[in-house]
Amino acid sequence: MRYLVRRIVLFILALWAISILIFASLRILPGDIATVMAGINSSPEQVAGLRLRLGLNRPLPAQYGSWLKDLVHGDFGFSMLTGRSISEQVAARASVTFPLVGLGIVLALVIGLTMGCLAVMARSTRLRSFCHMLALVAGSIPVLWGGLLLILLFSRGTGLIQIFPSQGFPDTGWRRPAEALQTMALPAATLGLVVGASITRYTRSALNDIAGSGWIDMARSCGMTRNQALMRVGLRLTLPQLVSVVGLTFAEMITGAMVVENLFALPGLGSGLITDIGNRDLIAVQSELFMLAAFFLVIGLIVDLLHRLLDPRLKESTVTGRGRS
Repeated sequence: MRYLVRRIVLFILALWAISILIFASLRILPGDIATVMAGINSSPEQVAGLRLRLGLNRPLPAQYGSWLKDLVHGDFGFSMLTGRSISEQVAARASVTFPLVGLGIVLALVIGLTMGCLAVMARSTRLRSFCHMLALVAGSIPVLWGGLLLILLFSRGTGLIQIFPSQGFPDTGWRRPAEALQTMALPAATLGLVVGASITRYTRSALNDIAGSGWIDMARSCGMTRNQALMRVGLRLTLPQLVSVVGLTFAEMITGAMVVENLFALPGLGSGLITDIGNRDLIAVQSELFMLAAFFLVIGLIVDLLHRLLDPRLKESTVTGRGRS
């Protein structure tokens, strides 16, 4: 409980520090934020009215205090362009981005764990070398280039094998799941193949380290074959490390999703954030950046807690340290 309380306190402090950083970064930029949002062709009266309407004429501490108070109450404000609630706007975009990242990480796990285990347990030296080389090649492919290759291979209209759509998302959203999943196929494959190569390398390296340890020898002395020992014992021992890798990879996939969403014209968080920046809707950008940062911190908190639950050595070190103190 002490560890949990300490991590939650650090999580709240990190959120507070990030809110200060985001608020300050949008106000220390050259130029007046009201002038930037109003546009270069706006009149001084329009700029003054916008500054008054958004409260930009108040001192910076007062502006930050109001914004922080609204964040605590779950009020992220309204978009200056659309008039919609930013919370609703982000929720609509998140319904595209999070399924995309979720499908990508599932595909990456299937590819990474399968290829990583095969690269260690295969009897053929050529097969092990092929899996290792394939992971290196796939991991070196940029996300943008990988997406373009999949479009040229499998997209309708331009691909060699015309199976999946390459642009857009259904207006009905997930109310027609089959159509929505078809539009997600190529973007999720783009993320999954590149990230799966990284998970393959991590899995191969972790299992190789365990393969020569006394844990595997002990398991084999109990009647298991080498591959059985690696699957039943080796994977369990590498699970805490893999959870950390997958958690960090899941958070990093959000940045990769920004490229993929723009490439495949998906109305997700990444493309929406770029659109708001281009439209100078900085109030919306401010809240969207904070929510993305909060998501990264939540993933880090979950990974830390899972790592502690899966690795009993961390609990033992805490108990030992408390006893010594």
